[in-house]
Amino acid sequence: MAYTNIDDPSAFFQVALYNGTAGDNNAITNDGNSDLQPDWLLFKHRTASTQDWYVVDSSRGSTKGLATNTTAAETTSSSSTKDFQTFNTDGFTVGTPEDTNACNSGGTHAAWQWKAGGGTTTSVSASGTGANCINASTHQVNQDAGFSIITYTGRADQITVHQTTNLTHGLGVAPNLTIMKKRDGVADWVVMGKNVTSSSAYSANEHLHLNTDAAISDAEYTGYYAPTSTHIRLGDALVNDTGDDYVCYAFAEKQGYSKFGKYVGNAVTNGTFIYTGFKPACIITKTVNATEGWGIYDNKRQGFNVFNDVLGLDTQGATYGGSNYNFMDILSNGFKCRRATYGPNQSATYIYMAFAENPFVTSTGIPTTAR
Repeated sequence: MAYTNIDDPSAFFQVALYNGTAGDNNAITNDGNSDLQPDWLLFKHRTASTQDWYVVDSSRGSTKGLATNTTAAETTSSSSTKDFQTFNTDGFTVGTPEDTNACNSGGTHAAWQWKAGGGTTTSVSASGTGANCINASTHQVNQDAGFSIITYTGRADQITVHQTTNLTHGLGVAPNLTIMKKRDGVADWVVMGKNVTSSSAYSANEHLHLNTDAAISDAEYTGYYAPTSTHIRLGDALVNDTGDDYVCYAFAEKQGYSKFGKYVGNAVTNGTFIYTGFKPACIITKTVNATEGWGIYDNKRQGFNVFNDVLGLDTQGATYGGSNYNFMDILSNGFKCRRATYGPNQSATYIYMAFAENPFVTSTGIPTTAR
């Protein structure tokens, strides 16, 4: 069996850097080895300290925005001057800035892009009650990349305590991590998965909030149980309120392309090494048992070791760091933490998400060149 089936990760994930025009439409073309028509995009102004993140996907549509650093409900842009314009065959077009939009205001920007199903969705009708309850939903899935975008409506009224409703994800394997947000009301982002726990087992209550730097919590009942190869199982609270609309981004690990795991920081400059099996293009970290924000690192904003700048998914803040910060080295088969204090290497337990620039070994069994 091949080490990986993904020799060119740029077909499924890329980071783009660009300058905003603060007015006219601005078409951005990716520069990866493969063309990438994105389906999920995270935008952030790199130097402005008062601009929210902006989240758009092709399932909700180009006029619908969310922000990872707030609890705000989904916003709708004007159809003629909308913040985000189009999903292109190898990139995207952003439009006239509105409010605190981070897509195209003046200055430097970054966009992290994932490919799902090219905007093609499959609909699932609501059915059943109790343990057989199915949520009304749509999903667009990329099984090769292990990524699915799901929109759904809560059905908690159809179950009793310790029962779950079933949300179809289409991945063919159980997802490792899910990120969920209520669309039609004020609510926290909810991150759950097998590593988002204080132990090695799934918990029906433990979760993180993408919009805060808080440690793992079980104060709010989520009723989230271990997913299956066909369904995400939702309980009667937080991510399944009856009649409310949600979006879910579900990830399943793919060898040589993506990795979702947990590690323990050692708080010294010769820090913890995390093996991923590929050279990462993007790494996202968050403490599980300590207060520390969500940090996103990538191969485009700096491009050489030691990586010393970071953006926080839970804050409006600009790029943080500088030559004295030395957060991590990105290596051909993983990443090594380098900072002794805050950042990705406190004396704490972390979860991480990583996506590849190059696999460590190709589908033909040939090691890639370390860069």
